[in-house]
Amino acid sequence: MKKFLLLLITIPFIELIFVMLCGKMIGLLPTLLLILFTGILGVYMAKTKGLKAFDQLQKSIKNGQAPGDAIIDGVLTLIGAILLVLPGFVSDILGLLLMLPFVRKMAKPGIYYWLRKKMKSKQTILMQR
Repeated sequence: MKKFLLLLITIPFIELIFVMLCGKMIGLLPTLLLILFTGILGVYMAKTKGLKAFDQLQKSIKNGQAPGDAIIDGVLTLIGAILLVLPGFVSDILGLLLMLPFVRKMAKPGIYYWLRKKMKSKQTILMQR
């Protein structure tokens, strides 16, 4: 909980510093337009990539395959889109990186490891209906 609180305070502070530096370097109006553009891009990417991830999920299920990769791709894409919508350049960079397929592919082993670790320690409960 302490780490989360620290992140909750630190991340906006870092974002603010980068926005102020960018505003000083390129000016106020271009900075605001850039923030607005990345927000619109985030909404667009969430819609298009989200629909594509949903289609992949349906195809996996239809083919009788476990939809693990499709779910992780969808979640990472959604996180990337949310980061793009948030005002700030650090979150935009992270969001854009998560939109790249090879970055998501590199992140998957770590996510699978984390999920297995949570399941072994019984911190994660999977429910089946």
